[in-house]
Amino acid sequence: MNSEASPNPVVPVSGEFLHSVEHTPARLWVGRAGVSYRTGTALELRRDHAAAVDAVHAEFDLIRDLGTDFVRQFGLFEVSTAATSKAEYLSRPDLGRRLNSEAKDLLWKCCPRGAGLQVVIGDGLSATAVAAQIPTLLPALLETAANRGWQIGQPFVVRHCRVGVLNDIGEQLNPQVVVLLIGERPGLATAESLSAYLAYRPRPGDTDAQRNLISNIHSAGVSHEEAVERILSLAAQLRDQQRSGVAVKEVWSRMIGEPTLTTLPAADGIRRSS
Repeated sequence: MNSEASPNPVVPVSGEFLHSVEHTPARLWVGRAGVSYRTGTALELRRDHAAAVDAVHAEFDLIRDLGTDFVRQFGLFEVSTAATSKAEYLSRPDLGRRLNSEAKDLLWKCCPRGAGLQVVIGDGLSATAVAAQIPTLLPALLETAANRGWQIGQPFVVRHCRVGVLNDIGEQLNPQVVVLLIGERPGLATAESLSAYLAYRPRPGDTDAQRNLISNIHSAGVSHEEAVERILSLAAQLRDQQRSGVAVKEVWSRMIGEPTLTTLPAADGIRRSS
């Protein structure tokens, strides 16, 4: 019997699960050849794994990935953490949580202190995600924030960035709310997923318990429009309550008339870039 030509049939289940494959990138009901995946599924897995590995090891390049006009339009500049290479960044997460001395000096010269909203871009564990999402997300976020009366700090990019760098940024610039747009650890569903971490007046010693997260910002997850609304809604909550983290529950609902879908977990189900 040719098992390639005779995959296991899909067994119908209750109605709420019949169309689940339409709402998740997970490989459900793909069939098998003997005890193995079918050839097509196995090749797709290898392709997606290779894309994830490439995204983790790729180095972010400000001009190449975002473009000269985009960088000039928003006055973007780049600083770095204490990690001096991608290899060191991957093996020493602690270094990715601290700005180096040159970065602190440059922030002091180029960024106003005490902004209401400080947006930061971090390469994180997927420079691919930054290149894919930031050109659309950043302009929409800054424009909408300005229209809502936020005093916005000068955005900038942090190379070899972990989430904990929020603490140094808070200490240097003293903004009310910091939004870190950072590449997520790639999974087998996508290598282009971005996260937004938010913190109210972050300071050295703060942990994940003092931060809030909106994840899965990509074409098959949270859209750019939804991400902007959720980020600014949550930022307003943090400002009004003067705190962030586990003490603040995100309060947000989709616009009336839009379909209600459950937000999927992160692509690999693991906490990313902290």
